[in-house]
Amino acid sequence: MATWRPDPSFYPSPRMAAKAPRETLAYVAAFDPDRQRPDAIAVVDVDPASASYSRIVGQVDMPNVGDELHHFGWNACSSCLCPNAPHPHVERRYLVVPGLRSSRLHIIDTKPDPRKPEIVRVIEPQEIAERANYSRLHTIHCGPEGIYVNALADREGNAPGGIFLLDHDSFDVLGQWEMDRGPQKLAYDFWWHLGHDTMITSEWGTPDTFENGLVPEVLLGSRYGRRLHFWDLHKRKHVQEIDLGEEHQLVFELRPAHDPTKAYGFVGCVICLKDLSASIWTWYRDGSQWVVKKVIEIPAEPADPDLLPPVLKGFKAVPPLVTDIDLSMDDRFLYVSCWGTGDMIQYDVSDPLAPKEAGRVRIGGIVARATHPKATNGALNGGPQMVEISRDGKRVYFTNSLYGAIDPQFYPEGIDGWMVKLDVGDNGGIAFDENFFIDWPKSHRPHQVRLEGGDCSSDSYCYP
Repeated sequence: MATWRPDPSFYPSPRMAAKAPRETLAYVAAFDPDRQRPDAIAVVDVDPASASYSRIVGQVDMPNVGDELHHFGWNACSSCLCPNAPHPHVERRYLVVPGLRSSRLHIIDTKPDPRKPEIVRVIEPQEIAERANYSRLHTIHCGPEGIYVNALADREGNAPGGIFLLDHDSFDVLGQWEMDRGPQKLAYDFWWHLGHDTMITSEWGTPDTFENGLVPEVLLGSRYGRRLHFWDLHKRKHVQEIDLGEEHQLVFELRPAHDPTKAYGFVGCVICLKDLSASIWTWYRDGSQWVVKKVIEIPAEPADPDLLPPVLKGFKAVPPLVTDIDLSMDDRFLYVSCWGTGDMIQYDVSDPLAPKEAGRVRIGGIVARATHPKATNGALNGGPQMVEISRDGKRVYFTNSLYGAIDPQFYPEGIDGWMVKLDVGDNGGIAFDENFFIDWPKSHRPHQVRLEGGDCSSDSYCYP
């Protein structure tokens, strides 16, 4: 929908976005791991002044079963104010919600009642395959000239995965983004430096290596993703590949600096085959080339094999399994989800090449099973997974399920879903909001969180 004035949730710079009004609602993807009931987008009340605070207050069910809702995003955001391809009169109104397993796209209207969103269009996988030649849809980003969607496979479920665009207004599939993909085959996340005309993409694997769970032979054979790819955003051309090394497997979430003058960002690597550690790497510009440096290493923790799932018993240790990261709007704090050990770690990354730990909490975990002050169901399982930060950096929300087929490999008893919130100190430090704990309905598990009006992984900016 077009408006006469720019959407008030659009901000030219991250500095201005950090002063935005506080969010009152969160939208959360929820999926049925048994694929017997429709997945849903749940609406959560995050207004502490509300009588229904920390409760699910709305829900929109998908029209089919088995979608495996995972990541999703807005149709438009602050990038619409960029001078190179301005769309200032597009409205942040619709959630673009893909099914990772079904390759189906849902367009969900959050107006006129944000607590009662409605599906207004479903784009079937056949249309996406015909127009873009892709399947297994993963990440959504609202860009200056359209809605970017990445996919983990081609229409047949094989490599290469890649990116396609939707029209801002009609939601029609425009087609494949890449003009020259170079050596890139595997796909996972993507994001960009709009101020430096650069896109970055990361790697997971093809559907046959994850849809039925992680494949040990593929992992131990170093055949999951381990590379970063850098692209000319305007020419849509691959320009550089960086291999993190065969021992580093599953190169996942990308978090570039929000300030468009800064040419650096962070990526998480789930596991190192040498010692089960996880790591965070900083990419940055060095002359005419991009380079990466490992800046954080999180070790595995020794554990009693009797407390470990079969996949880990022989290692006698719990790997951190860093499966998500998020960067605060002021580029100061990086949050790292350790799904295996149960830690959420806050790092001060004011110097992106020398992070310092600033805070840590533990909840769930393969062995720890740490609880929450408001939890009534005893020891918790799952661990910090999808993490989202409020625009002012004062609140952090996260959920505990990774992916339907992978959850039972590390939590064999099945994950009982939950969602929690942290409060952030003015100079760092994190603590649980003791009044915010959602014991998720047992039929579904929660995954990605999106905040009303935008958050720290939804928008990108063209002005400092």
